[in-house]
Amino acid sequence: MNAMIIGAMILALTLSLDAFAAAFAYGCKQIRIPLSSGGIIAVICTVTTGLSFLVGSVLAPFVSTGLAGWLAFTILFVIGCIKLMDSITKSYIRKHARINKEVTLSLFNFKFILNVYADPETADADVSHTISPREAAVLAISLSLDGFAVGLGAALMNLHGGWVVAFCLLANGVALWLGSKLGNAAVQRIRFNISWLAGVLLIALAIAQVI
Repeated sequence: MNAMIIGAMILALTLSLDAFAAAFAYGCKQIRIPLSSGGIIAVICTVTTGLSFLVGSVLAPFVSTGLAGWLAFTILFVIGCIKLMDSITKSYIRKHARINKEVTLSLFNFKFILNVYADPETADADVSHTISPREAAVLAISLSLDGFAVGLGAALMNLHGGWVVAFCLLANGVALWLGSKLGNAAVQRIRFNISWLAGVLLIALAIAQVI
């Protein structure tokens, strides 16, 4: 299989892991994600990545091949490390109930409220046990912020934009559906965090650029 296609698939899988984890958490708490809301999340996340890839593609011709490789490495490696730290942060918040969950996180999450991030069900603002289109849009934006930076790095990796967008849309849709189904099937409340896996995959992609 073409290396570009494999790279696009890995990238899409990586970016869909947060959506899967959020959907799983919703499913465990019997919070439903209607098809329309799931579609909104998948489309917004994909469009964000696609736009950043487009920006990166415009800038790529003005960057030398060697520099492009190191820039791609830097972007993917930094985001990967952030995802690893993100996993530690979530675990810490969940284990320390006395911490003020209104603490905010800047950088790539732009002060996204950590209690929503650590406890996805709080995004269900109207406590309807259903994620409305409006709630889905807010959730999608928070899930796609990292994807914007990763899309820039992907463009510098010379991946095919069409494959990246197609795989991202498919991966996000499947991740939301599968996460929700598995969460609903869980007999007891199960909390888990796979942000570390996204971080590991991004770091691996980054290292592949300079090997």
